[in-house]
Amino acid sequence: MTKVYPLTLYPDKILRQSNRTIKLEELPTKEFAQLLLDMETTMKAEDGVGLAAPQIGKNIKLTVINTADGTLALINPKITRKSLKKEEMEEGCLSLPGIFGRVKRSYKIKVTALDKNGRKVKFKASGYFARVIQHEVDHLNGILFIDRTKDIVEGQDKLAELRNKLANG
Repeated sequence: MTKVYPLTLYPDKILRQSNRTIKLEELPTKEFAQLLLDMETTMKAEDGVGLAAPQIGKNIKLTVINTADGTLALINPKITRKSLKKEEMEEGCLSLPGIFGRVKRSYKIKVTALDKNGRKVKFKASGYFARVIQHEVDHLNGILFIDRTKDIVEGQDKLAELRNKLANG
C-alpha cells in the first residue's frame, strides 16, 4: 500500500541542507522501491511535476519527475553540462505553496544519475524537462527557486511573512 507523505514546507531547515549520497548497496531493496512509489504517489497527490526527497523530510539525493512516459527516478543526479542559452519561465514549488517567481535556467543540460535499479544513466534534456530537473537537483543541494529569482510574481506577502518567521526564529 502506498503512503502520501506530508510535504516539508519552507522555512524548514531540511530544505537548506546538503543531502546524503545514496550508496549502491542500498539499491534496489523493497524499502527503497516502496519509498519511490510513495514519492510518486505524494507528487501526484500534490499535483506536482517533480518531488525531491528533502521535500518529504528525507535527507538523501533522490528525486522523482513526472514525464509523458511515466515517473522517472533519479538517484544521486548530477548536471554535467549546461547550455549557455537560457530561458526564463515562472516556477513554483510544492514546499512554497502559493509563491511563484520567474527563474532563468539553462535550456539544455546533460545529466548523469543512477536509475531505480542502481544502473548508471546519462541523458540530455531540454526545455521544460531540463527546467524541472534543474529545479529538483537544486533541492538536493539545499537551493530553492526563490534563491534564483529576482522577480516574485505571486505570493510576495506570503514569502515576506515566511522570511520574517525564519529571521525571528
